[in-house]
Amino acid sequence: MPHPAPLSNIQADRALRAILEGTATETGARFFSALVQNLAMALGTHGAWVTEYFPEKRRLRALAFWMDNQWVRDYEVDIAGTPCERVIDTAKLVHFPDRVLEIFPHEEELKAAGAVSYMGAPLQDTDGHILGHMAVIDRRPIPEEPRVHAIFQIFAARAAAELQRQRAEAEVHEREEKVGRLLNSAMDAIIELDDHLRITRVNPATEKVFPCKGAMVEGRDIREFLGPGDASRLAALIAWLDARPEGQRSQWIPGELTARCPQGASFPAEGTLSRFELHGRKFTTLILRNVHDRVEAEQKIRSLTAETELLREELQALHRDGALIGDSPSIKRVLHDIAQVAGTDATVLITGETGTGKELVARAIHAASKRHERPLIIVNCAAIPATLIESELFGHEAGAFTGATKKREGRFALADKSTIFLDEIGELPLDLQAKLLRVLQEGEFDPVGSSSTKKVNVRVLAATNRDLEQSVREKRFREDLFYRLNVFPLRLPPLRERDDDVVRLASSFAQRFAGRMGRSIAPLTEDCARRLKAYSWPGNVRELQNVIERAVITASDGRLNLERALPEVPSRTTAAFDLTLQPAATIRTAKELEALERGNILRALEAVNWKVSGDKGAAKLLGMNASTLSSRMKALKIDKPR
Repeated sequence: MPHPAPLSNIQADRALRAILEGTATETGARFFSALVQNLAMALGTHGAWVTEYFPEKRRLRALAFWMDNQWVRDYEVDIAGTPCERVIDTAKLVHFPDRVLEIFPHEEELKAAGAVSYMGAPLQDTDGHILGHMAVIDRRPIPEEPRVHAIFQIFAARAAAELQRQRAEAEVHEREEKVGRLLNSAMDAIIELDDHLRITRVNPATEKVFPCKGAMVEGRDIREFLGPGDASRLAALIAWLDARPEGQRSQWIPGELTARCPQGASFPAEGTLSRFELHGRKFTTLILRNVHDRVEAEQKIRSLTAETELLREELQALHRDGALIGDSPSIKRVLHDIAQVAGTDATVLITGETGTGKELVARAIHAASKRHERPLIIVNCAAIPATLIESELFGHEAGAFTGATKKREGRFALADKSTIFLDEIGELPLDLQAKLLRVLQEGEFDPVGSSSTKKVNVRVLAATNRDLEQSVREKRFREDLFYRLNVFPLRLPPLRERDDDVVRLASSFAQRFAGRMGRSIAPLTEDCARRLKAYSWPGNVRELQNVIERAVITASDGRLNLERALPEVPSRTTAAFDLTLQPAATIRTAKELEALERGNILRALEAVNWKVSGDKGAAKLLGMNASTLSSRMKALKIDKPR
């Protein structure tokens, strides 16, 4: 198709009419195509194009490009060193009527097109920002004609308006899409109501909150889905919102609503109510959340909190009821040591026989320490299997071993900024003693299966009924760990070393157990006191507590029944036999008495070939119960020879 005559031979009015007629009915991409095609034909140029500008890249991308009676597809160009750059940077119409290649000698695309002349104008929005540009080129000169410049700028403004409209439309579409995704991804039920409280629109979560299809909900009255009282309350809230100023028509509804499903099941709900007006019609947005699980959890928390308080009170009462009761010099020394060490962060090693109250001493130290506001963490090293104790102390990662389905915090992590009590520390396996030593020295450890180190601030209290120094000599306990634990040794005396404390403790236990059972118990008689002091109490305070509880249970006429509750004491014959071992006038120390008892039991065991119970057993020979003899053998570390 031949090109029309040069621009100088074209009537401006005719060009204006042609472009108007060619673009009047088009919008969007078709508008730009019609614009450049009609512009090139009406002005008689070889090419015309409209582009979109990307300032961050300094590039132009063609929205429509008409050249030599055909479309140029996917055209994009860097503006550096081109006539277009001058249009963009000056934001003005730029016209090179002739010899454009002399001005831009390195512009290869102009060379390839054989361009002689160029005219371009910026496309700007209402704020003056550059959106793109419109241009024409020709292989002939384009003479300067003011009226043609005016026409060219009119259509550049028209193209800018269309481009701005497209961008605004894209932004609106993007915003609507985001809002739609937001509504669809919400976990709460979002319900739109008309002015008659009929449901006009719901989001997908509504089907989960109310287990029914959205199509079954839309068009129905929202009051069908609320409790009777809540329906009238909702209407009153809407009327109240309508009376409020614009921009303040929303209200939070706490968990005081009762919503119900079409099938009849109801659930507690909370939500937000808001009012808006669109095209003269009023609408309401109701956002509902099912808080059934949260309400149950809160109730459970309240219940557990109350239960915890009751247990704490019981525990405190238990500790008050005889843990460290006594006036003997040995127990007073223990109380003095507790008072001295409690306010520090020193590690304490509590030693003593079974049942002397080592855990109670640990609790007393923690209660009087600066860490008392956090709970005392208790670990019985003897009660945890060796395969699990590392995980119990230091925690583990998910998948660290078979059965470790999720991450778990260890006891040391729970005791951070508090106190941990390691009971029966002598039972800790050797391989874990090194890890414990690291915690004591560095305050850090590695959970099982983790490559990261965890820092903690923990005070350590340990307890044992073993002779740890002997265990160190036998290579069953690390020497360095022993000295780390033995910063402040605290020995609990056995009950047999506490003079009249046994009677005081027994009286306290009797009153406590009687109070729990709703009984009245008379004070201890002299005979009861004598019998209690005559017994050696191998199980110490714990055994005394159990004996008194049995005596209260079997009490008759308000008097303790020690006949049934108290284990048999050695007979007078046995006692006389024991005393003949040394001169009667000799005053023996506790160590000597212990050695005397040990030797006596060993002779009895050897006499019956180490048979403990039965008619021909050592217990019968010694005049005591077999269980009592077993306890004394354990306390005195008497083992059957191999």
